[in-house]
Amino acid sequence: MIRAKRTLRYVRIHSLAVPPDQGVRSDQIIQLTTFYSLQGYPERLRRIRFFDVKTGRFFVYLTNNFSLPALTITKLYKSRWQVELFFKWIKQNLRIKSFFGTSPNAVKTQIWIAVCIYVLVAILKKQLNLSESLHKILQVLSVNPFEKVTLQELLTQDESQANNYNNQNQLMLFDL
Repeated sequence: MIRAKRTLRYVRIHSLAVPPDQGVRSDQIIQLTTFYSLQGYPERLRRIRFFDVKTGRFFVYLTNNFSLPALTITKLYKSRWQVELFFKWIKQNLRIKSFFGTSPNAVKTQIWIAVCIYVLVAILKKQLNLSESLHKILQVLSVNPFEKVTLQELLTQDESQANNYNNQNQLMLFDL
């Protein structure tokens, strides 16, 4: 499903009935007519014209889905921005750089594991009343996975304690 450009050239094959007073102005079955458009997509398409009362604008959507009602398609397209924001959030917060598997199940499993870890850290932050960001807490946990210190001690120590704790096993190369 995409928004149609104003320069789209097509032939209307059939018009479908539209429900009154729901914003859908037309629901058509079309065929693209220009050479490159036909090369890209030779099949018939569905063209839905929608008027958004909130913005006072018309939108035209193209889809190859002929089974869903026109209003449902317009709502799906309108909610696509929330989906884009969700994936942006996943990239920024879950730090998934690449997937270990390529099957749909492997990708879903990795995303769900990352979401679970993120939620657990958020719960931990709330229970310990930590002021640090979730990103910083995740960093601290990722660099100290095998330390023999409780999570509360690890996450609630101040900066000077953290420096002393991290430096006790550090080899002194220079006497300063």
